[in-house]
Amino acid sequence: MNSPSTLRWGILGAARINERLLPAIVAAKNAELVAIASRRPGAAAETLAKYAPQQQNVRCYDNLDALLSDPGIDAVYCPMANHEHAEWTLRAIAHGKHVLCEKPMALNVADIDAIKIAAEQHKVTVMEGFMYRFHPQHARVLELIRAGTIGEIRSVRSSYSFMMRPARIYRLAESVARGGGAMWDIGCYAIHSARLFFDTDPITVTARAHYVASGADITTSGILDFGEGKFAHFDFSFERARRCEYEIIGTTGGIKCHTVWQLPGDIPIISWWNEAGQTGEEHLPASNHFNLEIEHFSDCVLNGNAPLLSLDDAKSNCKIIVAALNAAAEERTITLR
Repeated sequence: MNSPSTLRWGILGAARINERLLPAIVAAKNAELVAIASRRPGAAAETLAKYAPQQQNVRCYDNLDALLSDPGIDAVYCPMANHEHAEWTLRAIAHGKHVLCEKPMALNVADIDAIKIAAEQHKVTVMEGFMYRFHPQHARVLELIRAGTIGEIRSVRSSYSFMMRPARIYRLAESVARGGGAMWDIGCYAIHSARLFFDTDPITVTARAHYVASGADITTSGILDFGEGKFAHFDFSFERARRCEYEIIGTTGGIKCHTVWQLPGDIPIISWWNEAGQTGEEHLPASNHFNLEIEHFSDCVLNGNAPLLSLDDAKSNCKIIVAALNAAAEERTITLR
């Protein structure tokens, strides 16, 4: 039964990410899964049976609008195709639903502006789904930085890659303009995590990319210039061995997060060093960042708190992504501010 301490969730699509998100909603202490919808007949029921067969009384719709019209749903998770995120987030908001939208929230800044205005008008909470930010290892990295362990931050390197598997080939079927390619799939993480450690937005972005026939980028590398000699280097690819890490270099040392995307049972490792001769390798407890994301968002809605990831953050990330894509396509440096 629903209570003031429980947020009732609906899932707007039967995407593969439900393998992680659907069980996370079920396991969250302050959430209840009440519905799932898909445009493919039977897909919602199949997804529920596959990832949460023990769940009873979950409504399965073969129509997305039917889920949005369900008065028994407080919040929706939107895991649809990248180019559909903004449209369906706005539709959900218009129905008075709170929205956790899978990254990227939108493919252009104007859509995020529209989402922010609509969310304020309808008094709902909306957040972009960068689940990795809710893993405790990143809070520990920030704690080390604030303690002065590595001095003033001068550069960040974020690397995300893996060889494309057949199940993910669809990510290359659309051009970057339609949300296809490595940038919109994994590059948004690389840029988002690089931005985390600077207190301002970058001044310029330079990037180069390798494209496939559809116009999707399969590999992209670039540099964000934050001014005063501070840079972030990002690279991501579907044609390189697996890598999911960031490294921060300061004036007196460095910190490395060895595995940004943790699976629930993985043991996070953070290593650091400084010129005083100190070193450390910390093994943190395993955590499920999907579950923590759901509990955080549910808590924000239930208790009226602001989400960790604001719509202004989503807008900044989108602005940089679009500029980086343009920089790569035009083979030039683009000024951001």
